[in-house]
Amino acid sequence: MVLLIMFAALLVLLALRVPVWIALLIPSIVYIILDDTATAALAAQQTASGVFDFALLAVPMFILLGNLANVSGATDRLFDAATSAIGHVRGSLGYVNIATSFGFSWMSGAAISDAAAMGRIQVPAMKKRGYPEGFALGITGASSLIAPMIPPSIPAIIYAVTAGLSVSSLFMAGIVPALVLVVALCIMVWLQTRKRDDLRLEKPPTAQRVKDVAKALPVAGAAVIILGGILSGIVTPTEASAMGVAYVAILALCYRTLSGKSLGRIAASTVETTGSVLIIVTSASLFGWVLAREQAPQVMTELILQITDRPLVFLILINILLLIVGAVLEPTAAILILVPVLAPIAEVYGIDPVHFAVMMIFNLMIGLLTPPVGLVLFVLSSVTKVPVTRVIKGVLPFFVPMLGVLLVITFFPLLSTWLPGLVGAGG
Repeated sequence: MVLLIMFAALLVLLALRVPVWIALLIPSIVYIILDDTATAALAAQQTASGVFDFALLAVPMFILLGNLANVSGATDRLFDAATSAIGHVRGSLGYVNIATSFGFSWMSGAAISDAAAMGRIQVPAMKKRGYPEGFALGITGASSLIAPMIPPSIPAIIYAVTAGLSVSSLFMAGIVPALVLVVALCIMVWLQTRKRDDLRLEKPPTAQRVKDVAKALPVAGAAVIILGGILSGIVTPTEASAMGVAYVAILALCYRTLSGKSLGRIAASTVETTGSVLIIVTSASLFGWVLAREQAPQVMTELILQITDRPLVFLILINILLLIVGAVLEPTAAILILVPVLAPIAEVYGIDPVHFAVMMIFNLMIGLLTPPVGLVLFVLSSVTKVPVTRVIKGVLPFFVPMLGVLLVITFFPLLSTWLPGLVGAGG
C-alpha cells in the first residue's frame, strides 16, 4: 500500500508540472515524518550519499566538454569535412547530418547538446538546399540520440552509478548499438531521398576535400583521448573527462573561438545543467532509499513473475513501460527511479546487466523525442525558430528506425555485451 501511495503521489505531482526533484522529495519527506523508524538524520545521510561517488565527478566535466565543443568550431569543421567527403551523393546532407552527429557525439555525451549544435547548423543548410523542413528536423532529432549511446554518455554514467556497474563497460557497450542506429538512419535517408537527384552537391576538388578533412582531424583527438585513455587503463572515465576538457579548450584557443565572454556563458550553462542533474540525483537517492525500505524490488519481482517467466516477454513488457515513462519523465530521473527496481528483476530472469542497461538507456532516450515532455523537440524548436508542432510532425517518421533499433538491441544482447567482453571492461 505504501508503494502505491508513493508512486501515485509522484504521478500526481508530475501531472501538476511540479519540478521532478520536488515531486520526488515530497513523498519521501512525508514517509519519513509518518514512519517512526526513519529518522531525519538517516534520511539526510541517504540524500547526500547519492552524490558522494567518484564516477559522478565526470558528469560536470563532460557537460563542460560538450559546452566547450559547441563554441570551439568543432561542429562547423565536422560539417565541412563530411560535406566535402560525401556531398556529391544523392541525399548527401542527410548522411552528413548523421556523420556530423556521430563525430560530435564523442564530445557531447547528451542528446540535447547534440540537437542544439546540429540544429543550429544542419537544419538551415538542408532547408537552403531544398530538403523538406520536416525531414531536416526529423533526421537532426533522431541522430541526436547517438550521443547518449557512446562515450562520454552522461546517461551511462548515471546508470552505472545507480546500478553499481562499471562506467567503462557501459561506455563500450553502447558503441555497437550506436552504429546500428547510424545504419538504420542512413537507410531511412536513402528511402526518403532515393528519387531526388536534385539533392546532391557538386563534388569539390580533391585538394579541397583533403583540406576540409585535415581541418577536422584535430577534433577527432577528443575521442582518441577519452576512449583511448579508458581502454588502455591509463585513466578512469572521470580522469578522461578532465583530459577531454583540457584538449577541447586548447582546440578552442587555437581556433580563436574562446573569449572571456563565451567562457562566462559556458561556465554558467555548465553550472546550471550540472545543478539540475545533481539535485535530481539527491532527491532520487532518498526516494530510492524509501523504495528499498519497502522492498519495492522484491514486490515487483513477485508481481512480474506471476505474469511471465520468459525473459523475452519480460523485456517486451519493460520496453512498453519505459516508452510510456520516457514520454512523461526526464531520462535522468527515470533512470534513478526505475533502475533500483528493475535491474534486480532483470537479474532474476538471467538477463545480462550491461545488455539491460543499454536497452533501458536507448529506450528512455527515445522519450526525448516523444511528446509531451520530449526535451529535444523543444530544443530544436528553439534553435530553428520552428513551432514545436512542426518539429513533432517531422520527427514522427523516424520513430520507425528508432523502434526498429530498440527491438534489435532487445533481442540481440551480443550487440551490447560483445565489445565490453572483447576489451575486458569491468562489469
